Amino acid sequence: MRVFFCRKCGQQLSFENSICLSCDSRLGFHLPGRSIQVLGDDLTVTVDGVEWGRCANIKRARCNWLVDLSTGATLCASCALTRTRPADSDTDAMAEFAAAETAKRRVILELDELHLPIVGRDENPSGGLGFDLLSSANRHVITGHANGLITLDLAESDDAHREQLRVSMDEPYRTLVGHFRHEIGHYYQTVLIGTGEHRARFEELFGNPDDDYQAALDRHYSEGAPEGWRKNHVSSYATMHPAEDWAETFAHYLHIRDTLDTAAAYAFAPAGSTFEAPLAGDVGFDRIIDWWLPLTWALNQLNRSMGHQDLYPFVLPARVLEKMRFVHSVVVPEVG
Repeated sequence: MRVFFCRKCGQQLSFENSICLSCDSRLGFHLPGRSIQVLGDDLTVTVDGVEWGRCANIKRARCNWLVDLSTGATLCASCALTRTRPADSDTDAMAEFAAAETAKRRVILELDELHLPIVGRDENPSGGLGFDLLSSANRHVITGHANGLITLDLAESDDAHREQLRVSMDEPYRTLVGHFRHEIGHYYQTVLIGTGEHRARFEELFGNPDDDYQAALDRHYSEGAPEGWRKNHVSSYATMHPAEDWAETFAHYLHIRDTLDTAAAYAFAPAGSTFEAPLAGDVGFDRIIDWWLPLTWALNQLNRSMGHQDLYPFVLPARVLEKMRFVHSVVVPEVG
């Protein structure tokens, strides 16, 4: 995540800001330019000859992204991916919905930074990326992925509920951003791997993604992770099924890339660790890990100084790094 400043007064901004707290300017995030623009009195701004206006979800989802007004669209590139949301009258669920959309925008920006393809269900109704953000207050909701459609239980937006689940499931961390990155990983398994040229290597590292999922799920929750799993997997959940191993590894790759990019923006990591740097191939991946390990060691120690849990409570053994290297190779392929 890069550093943003108000273009009117120079005040430093957060990615989520829709108003400058210094000069009271109305703001909007411009995805193509990855910049925060100052809006005029009519709440629009012209960028490179194109007029942009606020997303219709400015209040519902606290969305500060801009929409290309020439297209006739009313929702931004992130909000348009959401297929189902709570009713406006469900105030509790709508508050959770806004928190979920805020996390989703951060993930969508990272996918854009990595130049990963995002094809919505308007273009591909049977396999495009879409989101059902549903409240489990009065219905049964299971967070998961199916053919590009990601379902999220909005109860995950509640800190107390999420922490209770984290403890009960013996997880080292549980976040909204983490959920989105994991489920997005399932989508990109179909997009980047599928049955194409990378399938054989995928099976060497993760196993056969066509293995019986329900049988694997039943086994995992009845028997738990196998002994010694930490040598080969980034989390205990990754041991359940090859598809989950890929999704967990993919999510951690996104964690690492975004955190390094943010650290570089604030001079806590080398400038070469940003999304804009050419980091393709094995050399690029080696550099990413060489920067990541000392950074997380320092950040974990800082968290402990404040009495918090480690920021990144994970170990990356050789086998996990081999899997992550493969993820890197398909996300940032070498050219030529």
